[in-house]
Amino acid sequence: MRPLAGGKISQVLRIDFSDVDSMVAKTGDAGPDLTIEAYMLEALAERTDLPVPRVIHAEPDLLLMQHIAGADELGPPSLRHLGRLLARCHQASGAAFGLERDTLIGPLHQPNPPTASWIEFFREQRLIYMTGRALEAGELPPELETRLLRFAEAVADYLVEPSQPALIHGDIWRTNIIASGDRIVGIIDPALYYAHHEMELAYMRLFNGFDDEVFQAYEEIFPLEPGFYDTRRHVYNLYPLLVHLIVFGAKYLKPLDESLAWFGY
Repeated sequence: MRPLAGGKISQVLRIDFSDVDSMVAKTGDAGPDLTIEAYMLEALAERTDLPVPRVIHAEPDLLLMQHIAGADELGPPSLRHLGRLLARCHQASGAAFGLERDTLIGPLHQPNPPTASWIEFFREQRLIYMTGRALEAGELPPELETRLLRFAEAVADYLVEPSQPALIHGDIWRTNIIASGDRIVGIIDPALYYAHHEMELAYMRLFNGFDDEVFQAYEEIFPLEPGFYDTRRHVYNLYPLLVHLIVFGAKYLKPLDESLAWFGY
């Protein structure tokens, strides 16, 4: 056994055997229920073509998964491949926004009650919900909470309803992508639900996490409506900024403050 780079809560190990393929073990006695992560991986495998690891065994404090080899940097060919994979993933649609069960984003609970309106779902289950969690965690000053809740009441002025709910991975970040050569061979650590597909791309734009090749390849298959890059991505990224604030601390107060100020709140 040898340690792999893991999350904030769980320990992640690669386990090599003499007679069977290597596995990845994620453990966490005090962390979130790992059967939820197993559920999300299996749902992505069933409903999309994303190359997620096969789940071997799952219980609340132990998850065994297929090990996917690959350690190459993301270059233009693999970034374009990622864009195409995500565009096809987002064409998997559901009956409502949310999911048939609640999930996780990192170590945090993520509520997914099926909701007919995307704007209502984002306002109530993402922005207002995580604002409350950040306040409870002691990371959000009351003044900033007031501004976030005021903005939440006006969020319909900035967002649009999509034609259908899109299944999103929910936590596409470079450390969750495994590349080999010019292809993406693994995508891990989902935060699954049906959303506006722009939600995924907004997070990928946060902190300039991905180069333009991803978005160009994505839009060749699934073009974005005007206003995403200028306005809507900044609305959607209030949610991951709140998540980062709870998990990683006060350094994320400034980008939250600046985003709200940009909208005049």
